[in-house]
Amino acid sequence: MRKLAALLKHPLRELASDVDDAVSPERYTSLRRKIIALMVAATLIPLSVMAVLNYYEHQNAMAREIQNPLRVLVNKTKNSFELFLAERTSTVSLIASAYTYAELADEQKLARIFSVMKREFEGFVDLGLIDEHGTQVNYVGPYTLAGKNYADQRWFQEVRLKGKYVSDVFMGFRKFPHVIVAVQHMTEDGRTWILRATLDTRRFERIIASMSLEPDADAFLVNTQGLMQTSSNAYGKVLEKMSFPLPPKTFEPTVVTMTDPLGREVFLAYAYFPDSDFVLMAAKPRSSALKTWYTVRGDLLFIFVAGVAVVLFAAMRVTDALIRRMKESEDRRELALREVEHSQKLSSIGRLAAGVAHEVNNPLAIINEKTGLMKDILSMQDDFPTKDKLLAQVESVLRAVERCRGITHRMLGFARRMDVSIEELDLAELIRETAGFLANEAMHRKVDVQLDLDPGLPRIVSDRSQLQQVFLNLLNNALAAVADSGSILVTARPEGPGVEISVKDNGCGMTDETMKHIFEPFFTTKKGKGTGLGLSITYGIIKRLGGDIAVESTQGVGTTLTITLPKGQREA
Repeated sequence: MRKLAALLKHPLRELASDVDDAVSPERYTSLRRKIIALMVAATLIPLSVMAVLNYYEHQNAMAREIQNPLRVLVNKTKNSFELFLAERTSTVSLIASAYTYAELADEQKLARIFSVMKREFEGFVDLGLIDEHGTQVNYVGPYTLAGKNYADQRWFQEVRLKGKYVSDVFMGFRKFPHVIVAVQHMTEDGRTWILRATLDTRRFERIIASMSLEPDADAFLVNTQGLMQTSSNAYGKVLEKMSFPLPPKTFEPTVVTMTDPLGREVFLAYAYFPDSDFVLMAAKPRSSALKTWYTVRGDLLFIFVAGVAVVLFAAMRVTDALIRRMKESEDRRELALREVEHSQKLSSIGRLAAGVAHEVNNPLAIINEKTGLMKDILSMQDDFPTKDKLLAQVESVLRAVERCRGITHRMLGFARRMDVSIEELDLAELIRETAGFLANEAMHRKVDVQLDLDPGLPRIVSDRSQLQQVFLNLLNNALAAVADSGSILVTARPEGPGVEISVKDNGCGMTDETMKHIFEPFFTTKKGKGTGLGLSITYGIIKRLGGDIAVESTQGVGTTLTITLPKGQREA
């Protein structure tokens, strides 16, 4: 037993145990998670960074694209206001210079002058001549303002200091919003007077209306004290206090983002007038301005989510394929190691069987010789009451010895046939001998193994050990496929230039898909028991010997494996 244990011990067994530890399901699960995490991180991190950068860059670009037209529009409208005020101021200044004080003091002449002004320049409401003491000497217009004194008015002091004055919108004596333009004229003798005109602010409304803003946008004029100079849709009426603070002063059109009193986030474009007390403003809700951006943002989000989904799907598919390949490789390696170990065991058992057979043959020869001598002595004796009984016992011993000799003979033959040897064979005898190795298992399972061997079966030239391995594999597979009390039929008959051997069982049978793979290495349906190499090795041996192998099977009915072999070595 110690010798047997030493022969069976092999370093590959330790390797096999290492493989069993290495290919645990938990290891593959952990490896799969790590690979997926690595692939997802390697792809999603750059994708996410790119998406965030693109998001903010595109948003800023869109904001600039929206702000620039708003800035340009405010600048153009501001220029329109400045041009309107400059034209009216120049007109008043020209009249003050072109006519003498006496002419302007003449009511008829001043009325004619004002009539031309209204016809040529829209927006004038009235015209008045004011002396150096602030008294309105002459007046043309819809109100009775002749003799009105303006000496205590701020605008009067400013026009005396600066020579020209443009007011912001105010009510005054007229009780309606208006703007005044006043110009001081000085004669050569040092006498001064002021020509003062009133402008209708409806012209301001028309200039703002010409901006053609969207319905939710708003544009208006305010003064530097925050009083509305024109009506606004959302921030107050004329001469009301604006509902939010004035932005920082700048004469260049500027756009800022702010939250208005209505809670809306808006783009506010504004510009201060350098020569008058006005500030032009235009407000546009950010949501409507970025409506196109929101559409693009939805598309970007969809593309990003779709990209993430594709990356995850691809990572999972690639990882599954990789893990499957690794697992198959590990399984093949493990099965190869087990097959090598199994072959090593068989080799060791073969050597051990040869040694045991040699050792047993010597005592068997002595027992056979002594028992034969006893039989001869008993035969030579005269009859006595127990002679027949003793002869029967001696015959029984001789039969047992002969049986043991047959067993050891087969063991020696199998051990010797491990090396390749081409010889002339009696195929029927070889099949019977091979079936004898499985007789005990068949008997215990009550499996009926029938041998239908044609008496005229020709002898063939082939390798005995390899054919014996083939028949052992086929019979083993048949025994594994049939249930207890099943049946196996082995037939052999001449077929053309060779012989045909078939092994038929009434076992579980195979599906068409299984039949496509049974000759592939490591393919097995014996989960946890088979190596998947038996039929692959059988196929290889048969092909090397010049033969062919075919399979027919019906699931639930049984399987038939048919081998054809040539008769001669040259054909093989």
